[in-house]
Amino acid sequence: MTLIMLKRLSPLVALTLIPIVFALVAGFGGKELGDMMLAGITKLAPTGIMLMFAILYFGLMIDVGLFDPVVRRIVQVVDGDPVKILVGTAVLATVVSLDGDGSTTYMITVASMLPLYRRIGMDPLKLTCVTILAGGVMNLTPWGGPLARAASALHVEPGEVFMPMIPVMAIGVLGVIALAYILGKHERARLAATGGARLPESAVPAGLIEPTDTVDAALKRPRLLWFNALLTIGLLAGLVFAVLPLSIMFMIGFAIAILVNYPRLEDQRARIAGHARNVIAVVSLIFAAGIFTGILGETGMVEAMSNSLLALIPPQAGPFLAPIVALASLPLTFFISNDAFYFGVLPVAANAAHAYGIAPLEMARASLIGQPVHLLSPLVPSTYLLVGLAGVEFGDHQKFTLKWATVICVLMLVASLGLGLFPFFGAQG
Repeated sequence: MTLIMLKRLSPLVALTLIPIVFALVAGFGGKELGDMMLAGITKLAPTGIMLMFAILYFGLMIDVGLFDPVVRRIVQVVDGDPVKILVGTAVLATVVSLDGDGSTTYMITVASMLPLYRRIGMDPLKLTCVTILAGGVMNLTPWGGPLARAASALHVEPGEVFMPMIPVMAIGVLGVIALAYILGKHERARLAATGGARLPESAVPAGLIEPTDTVDAALKRPRLLWFNALLTIGLLAGLVFAVLPLSIMFMIGFAIAILVNYPRLEDQRARIAGHARNVIAVVSLIFAAGIFTGILGETGMVEAMSNSLLALIPPQAGPFLAPIVALASLPLTFFISNDAFYFGVLPVAANAAHAYGIAPLEMARASLIGQPVHLLSPLVPSTYLLVGLAGVEFGDHQKFTLKWATVICVLMLVASLGLGLFPFFGAQG
């Protein structure tokens, strides 16, 4: 992470080579190491396929002009005001995140808002920041993943964990909206000081979503607007209701879309080739992350990291285990997967907390606090989709967003303690 943030190595190179070096130092090698890496790649292969065809699909929808009416309407509502644009981004991302799927949230939010950001010269890092934080707060729903893992690991009812967390989530959402307002005021001042000048081209890499007015007019398909809209709505509905696996849904959706919009084989080849660079940039990172996760998990590094952390907690800190786990969830879920944290670390911590009268329900709630930081991890595939769509560097996104994600996590921690969702002191403390 240090090498990526300092831009000494690209994410692809760092995620591939650094784990191999440490595995070799630890004494692993040969076929054993190869099997570890292959296991990680195999686990992330469906995600890589999904992202490949999702990028192709939404790139095609940009080509045909599906989002042009949405952008025009948003422009009318926000009237080019960066504050309204960023607050609108936060609200849109929050609402879309109700489905519990980060990839869908990023696709809809970025596809709707990024052309507007680029049109008036706003910094897309602020778009990715607000979007991922809104998704991080809403990720605490029972169908979002972390809560279900926590409930399963501690054998408690998900509803009993979730219902008291609703006010905390509401406070977290308000915090994200307040942050969007602050960032919007900064953008408004910056644009005013520069006379509305755009950011330097070197500061804004090309994203997967381009300004709609720069797309070749010959590619537009205005007569097929309703077909493309209904196809996209149907596709997203299928994703929400899990009609088919995500990768299969996007493969089918893309095949239908390109066949109907561009019946000529030459046009189909041209559109696929036109988006190939974006596909390779994102999907290659997914498979590199597979090497990272495979080595981290199969060598036992994850388990060792968890045990080392728990060993650092002195017995006198036992009554404070709930807030300690809440704070520890920030770095731990950043560096290890949710599965490793909730099924490896949390049960051990909850067992120790039981001696101090801290209930499993309370430990489950405490473990959820770090989710806004977790989504910045290189272990989260959907984050690569977000930065790829918006055209920002992964390391830049991490550096800009990490401090704000920490603020949102601390806000939710304070709210949880204030509402008594888990104790600051153990029951015997």
